[in-house]
Amino acid sequence: MSSETTSRGRRARALVTVGLAGLLATVPTLPMTALADTAAELQSAQQAVQEANQACEQADARVEELDAQIEANQDRIDDIEAQLPEAQDRATDSLRTLYKMQQGSGSLVELLLSADNFYELVSTIQYLDVIQSRNSEAVSELVSLTDELALTQASLNAQMDEAEAEKQRADEARDEAEEARDQLKAKIAAQAAAEAAARKAAIEAAQRAAELAAQSEQQTPTFTTESGNDATVEVPDLPDPDLPDPDIVVPGSDKDAFVSEWSARIDAYLAGSPLAGQGTTFAEAAWEYGCDPRLSPAISTVESSTGRVCFLPHNAWGWGSSSWSSWEEAIWAHVAGLAAGYGGQLTYAGAQKYCPPNADAWYASVLANMLSI
Repeated sequence: MSSETTSRGRRARALVTVGLAGLLATVPTLPMTALADTAAELQSAQQAVQEANQACEQADARVEELDAQIEANQDRIDDIEAQLPEAQDRATDSLRTLYKMQQGSGSLVELLLSADNFYELVSTIQYLDVIQSRNSEAVSELVSLTDELALTQASLNAQMDEAEAEKQRADEARDEAEEARDQLKAKIAAQAAAEAAARKAAIEAAQRAAELAAQSEQQTPTFTTESGNDATVEVPDLPDPDLPDPDIVVPGSDKDAFVSEWSARIDAYLAGSPLAGQGTTFAEAAWEYGCDPRLSPAISTVESSTGRVCFLPHNAWGWGSSSWSSWEEAIWAHVAGLAAGYGGQLTYAGAQKYCPPNADAWYASVLANMLSI
């Protein structure tokens, strides 16, 4: 390469860097928590709402159960209340009789002494005992009925009070969970809007940089990747940059269908590169960690021309200072890192973290490659 060509390339890169930096001075910066992280919080909040709803349902069922018990016991309560007047009358008569027997002790003695023989005496004593026993039973029956009524009503009332209190607590917990979920939904909507604005600004900056480079020396604009390589600034072709990416991919529950579709698409994208044939590895790792299956392959293209220019063995992504013994091992490690540190999705905040000096060009170029898979 001639010194003149090298000089032109450096000037072109300088134009790109200056142009992008100036254009992105007002780009909104998202918090480092990725949209996927907030989505995970939303999932947890939704789970809390479901649990709160279940608690409310259980509390409602308990109240209904106690209502049914009260209704079932009402017949017994009505029966007890119906028996009370008669029992009260019997108890009153019995008490009156017992009182008369106690007051007329002299007459009772005379009655006993008037017995003609021992058997008549025994019969008289037994008769008196029966009368007193029946009178005592009448009084005891009244006390027993009154106690049963009071205990039944008190027990059911106490249980109902506790059930109503538990229902109120469950309703309050559900309201709090729903409020937290709604707040997270609003947060996600705000983050999505900020992400869309950041992406639009990054794409416009990449376009302007390409225009500046073309106007100056007709050079293809490049930028320095995290791995230290020079990569071409690519501009994604989006129908509406104002909207969030309509093609965000999140693995579903059907692993076989997901791996089958994306391994074929990634293999077609990787054809002819050192990473050729690794579509299944990328797809399986993406499904396992909940990542967009296009993200890791697209980063490999931006960082190392799809594995052609690796700064460390099998490190096609500018991933720290790591090296691996095989592509399979490297792919699994990289996808796991994207899930843990970047939410498994491409965001502008993630680009600022992955490639801080040239986040704008890196973001636009990775997005352009993802859309081509």
